[in-house]
Amino acid sequence: MKKTKAVVIALGGNALIREGQQGTIAEQFENVQKSLDGIIYCLKQGFEVVITHGNGPQVGNLLLMVEASRNQVPEISLGVCVADTEGAIGYMIQQSLTNRLRKEKIDRCVVTVLTQVIVDKDDKAFSNPTKPIGPFFTKEEAENFRREKGWHIVEDSHRGYRRVVPSPNPLKIVEERAIKTLLGAGEIVIAAGGGGIPVILKEDGDLEGVDVVIDKDLASSVLARDTKADCLMMLTGVEHAFLNFKQSNEQALSRLTVNEAQRYFQEGHFPPGSMGPKIQAAMNFLTWGGELAIITSIDKVKDALDGRTGTKIIKNSI
Repeated sequence: MKKTKAVVIALGGNALIREGQQGTIAEQFENVQKSLDGIIYCLKQGFEVVITHGNGPQVGNLLLMVEASRNQVPEISLGVCVADTEGAIGYMIQQSLTNRLRKEKIDRCVVTVLTQVIVDKDDKAFSNPTKPIGPFFTKEEAENFRREKGWHIVEDSHRGYRRVVPSPNPLKIVEERAIKTLLGAGEIVIAAGGGGIPVILKEDGDLEGVDVVIDKDLASSVLARDTKADCLMMLTGVEHAFLNFKQSNEQALSRLTVNEAQRYFQEGHFPPGSMGPKIQAAMNFLTWGGELAIITSIDKVKDALDGRTGTKIIKNSI
């Protein structure tokens, strides 16, 4: 594979909390430490690296704490919850990677940038909240929150009721210049964690936070575009994207063009809650001028870069 000048590596949720775990801080640190081999390999291959990450479980836990103490301390907005978890998870990755770099004798500084991401205040998603967040409620609790807070709450798979919020498309990284400056200085940047802190641009040019969430993979594609990265690598719980996933005729995909990915996407092979955003992010990135997108598991970065596994998405043939 042609070496890339810069790569954005999007760590999936299983980089921090794995199935069957409680999600303690000790477990999260241990999981992060186990997820660093691929990042180290990219650095040793001469790539500049930007790291993004998910934060769904962490935001959910923080919202649980907010609800448990809502009569004792002031309420925290969703945007602030995203900022809190972006900083906390960034700290875990930053410390773990700094320690690993020292052992590998790689002289790099790791920096977490609290990242604001602009969304369109007129995005249709604002009128169609669909993204579940936070804890489950009883029907009575749900009615109270609808009445008292004006929340949108839906029944979630017969498990209870959950708040849903809009998930608009990311447009631009506010801290783009700072991130590029750090990369230009040879440092490793952690940015746009959890999709970044959602903000809108007001008529007077000011930024203002909004209570929505941004998909992490879509934000990663915007970050890759804005930092002029050559490669977007999305690491998840499986080695490939699949057709007919978990069916008797399941087929692992090793290589896709944008047109092929779009066709399979429209045919419904990539569910919106899992592989769909990754395929959409890959198509966006390549359409914007990126060279290569890769989807694979956290422990298969080296093999994917060497062409032995993973799903590569490339530009359409001329």
